[in-house]
Amino acid sequence: MLRWSVHLEGGPRRVNHAAVAVGHKVYSFGGYCSGEDYETLRQIDVHVFNSVSLRWMKLPPVRMGGHERAREVPYMRYGHTAVLLDDTIYLWGGRNDTEGACNVLYAFDVNKTVFIFLLVFQADCFSNDIHRLDTTTMVWSLINARGTPARWRDFHSATIIGTKMFVFGGRADRFGPFHSNNEIYCNKIKVFDTETNCWLSTPTTQLSPEGRRSHSAFCYNGELYIFGGYNARLDRHFNDLWKFNPEQFLWKKVEPKGKGPCPRRRQCCCMVGDRIVLFGGTSPCPEQGMGDEFNLMDHSDLYILDFSPNLKTLCKIAVIQYSLEQSGLPHDIRWELAAMTTNSNISRPIFSSHG
Repeated sequence: MLRWSVHLEGGPRRVNHAAVAVGHKVYSFGGYCSGEDYETLRQIDVHVFNSVSLRWMKLPPVRMGGHERAREVPYMRYGHTAVLLDDTIYLWGGRNDTEGACNVLYAFDVNKTVFIFLLVFQADCFSNDIHRLDTTTMVWSLINARGTPARWRDFHSATIIGTKMFVFGGRADRFGPFHSNNEIYCNKIKVFDTETNCWLSTPTTQLSPEGRRSHSAFCYNGELYIFGGYNARLDRHFNDLWKFNPEQFLWKKVEPKGKGPCPRRRQCCCMVGDRIVLFGGTSPCPEQGMGDEFNLMDHSDLYILDFSPNLKTLCKIAVIQYSLEQSGLPHDIRWELAAMTTNSNISRPIFSSHG
């Protein structure tokens, strides 16, 4: 029974950030919020969400020992990527309003809570190339891919399932790898086989989600899910959830129970066990409808999508559904019930102190 089970407000207000799940915690790096200063260089901020206590905390800045050491910590940025390998989070790319795009790869040690400066990888143009990083030798290599590649694009998703990479969505241009105000929003799945280094020929799907960019994608039980995003040609933000079965090569629209997020883009989704933690992103201001690319509202909310609610969660849902008496329940349970039913004015602080 797929269900939106938790809704919290008052977390970090972030858009175009990057996040990964480590155990029951979600680590969120950087991002932007409209009105903040992104010209002054400062350390990237790191927020941590505990999916058990439902509380956020902000890690203290890394202590610096001089100008050279300052390069070991990434500056505040947006549009970057973060991936987890063992206990190390690798952070790549992104930009701010002073330095522009960054081509430095960083590693964040979860146990030691430190950044490690690794190497620089040069790139000077948009492309549809595939690069691979060997994390043993820390050497980048350009893959000599065979087959018909995915069209050049940005703001797409690339999700690994088994030995294959599934590329969906993004914004492309009708005339090539440069912007000419002739945008294309493809809704076809492109598949890359990482064992044979080959782009595969794929069948046409009868039912597909609308093409979009800046959506979220994740894998659960061998299937690909996408949520949200934006299509400028349609002037529309999305809050739909779709599931793709790679064996049958079929899409299916999923309708979870409960109240989910409003239409948005540039949010983060992280898999924590059988739950998806979704937070942040940006949407049109309520009075503007679901379009309007420029008059936007940044979010500080968080939702949990539960694929397999446990008995405790189902009991809490029953308390809410049948308006049962809550006064005799433990304080933590009553607070969690409030988190599942209200958008604000939660009595327990959503941020905790360091430690």
